[in-house]
Amino acid sequence: MSTATLPPAGDWIRGISVKQPHAACLVAGAKTIENRPRAWSWRGWLLLHASQQTDRPALRLPLIARTVRGRELSTGAVIGVARLTGCHQDPDGSLPCTEWAQPGAWHLEVSDVQELALPIPARGQLGPWRPTEDLVAQVLQQLPDLRP
Repeated sequence: MSTATLPPAGDWIRGISVKQPHAACLVAGAKTIENRPRAWSWRGWLLLHASQQTDRPALRLPLIARTVRGRELSTGAVIGVARLTGCHQDPDGSLPCTEWAQPGAWHLEVSDVQELALPIPARGQLGPWRPTEDLVAQVLQQLPDLRP
């Protein structure tokens, strides 16, 4: 299927903005969930956008420090893609689903992560957002086999 025959970007792919170093942990494949305050109904491909902000205290956490060691922490750019496969909360009193899980948060479950070789400068926003056709075209230049 060529880029010209893909459905419009808003129909099959969304974006998610994540502060660094959490975005780098996602594209590294180590972090398989993203913590959010609300549940998301969207399932499918996500552009992983590193927001302009960096969570500096998180850089001192051993789990994160060892995951991002040697990685560039780009900001204000799409740095990868992932498939959002589910969303859950851990039951009260249970063990966290992963070491990345924050108690009380909704956990977006991601898989099939692919890192972009070159970050693509872009603006993100809160919540799931619809990327422009141009942004999706730039991602497809680097990941030509990405399909709905």
